[in-house]
Formats: sequence, structure tokens, C-alpha cells
Amino acid sequence: MSGSNALGGKVWKFGDNINTDLMLPGPWLYRSAEEQAKAVFINNRPEFLREMQPGDVIIGGFNYGMGSSRPAARSLRNAGVGFLLAEALNGLFLRNCVNFGFRAFECPGVSTAFDEGDRAELSIDDWTATNTRTGQTLAVTPIPSMLLEMMLGGGVLPMLEAKGLIARHQAQAG
Repeated sequence: MSGSNALGGKVWKFGDNINTDLMLPGPWLYRSAEEQAKAVFINNRPEFLREMQPGDVIIGGFNYGMGSSRPAARSLRNAGVGFLLAEALNGLFLRNCVNFGFRAFECPGVSTAFDEGDRAELSIDDWTATNTRTGQTLAVTPIPSMLLEMMLGGGVLPMLEAKGLIARHQAQAG
């Protein structure tokens, strides 16, 4: 991996139509962001948080992140997930990924190019994802530079804070 925007980690695979309710179950919605991170996939993959290492990667199918606008992207980020690549992201979920500074991108062919346990490397500099076991490299769909800036800058509140548009104490609520 090279470049300032290169990341990599062990792959955890999920299928199509993964709902935000699975990522962040309803009973956890009114708890702190730190507590919510401890509930990621607790109902459908309870081993995920026990076995996941910081920087590990989620590979998803089509319509990943469907459902409500709950802050599942923040919970994935806070749980330590390095990034997410999916065949197609639900639009509302993608916007929440941008807002909360969680790296999530579309990557056609990703669900068949990786097996659970493989290592995925992502380069945002050249918009590629590589399976280090097979050597296969896929094109990642770029997102607009303004959205990428927010995503890489930690989300919309930290970006507004860095630009002096909101006070520091307001940004820490997210």
C-alpha cells in the first residue's frame, strides 16, 4: 500500500440489503455513541465485535445500508471498521457515511472478488481495491471531491469546525 489514502484489513462479508437495523439495533438508539459502537451487528453476527480488529473491512452486496437514517455509519466507524466496500450503497446510508466520516464506497464486483478472511487494500489516491490473496484489483467508484473531503475529514461537523464555521464544543456531540 502506498499513498496517504491507502488502508487495508481483514474482510468480513455481508450480503445484499443489509439494513441499518442490523448494524445498529433499535434498543441502542438512545444510548451514547460509545455504547452504540458496542452493539454493531450484535443480533445477526454476535462474533463480529469479539473477533474484529481495528481496521478490518466490510465487503457488502447490493443496497447495503438500506432502512432508516439511524447513525449506523458512526457506529461502524467508532467500532473500528477501517472501511466498507459494497456493490451498491443505499443513498441515505452513503450520506450518513459522509456526515460521520466513515469510509464507504461502491466497488462493482467486490462481493465475488473477496472471501471472508481475505485481506482488502483500498487506495483512494487511485480509486482501487485489491485482494492481497488473489492479487485481483477492482475499480472503486469515486465520489465527488467535496463529499470525500468531508468523509476523510471526520465528517461534516469536524469539517465545519476546522473551517471555523461552528464552535468546537458543538462538533464534539457527534
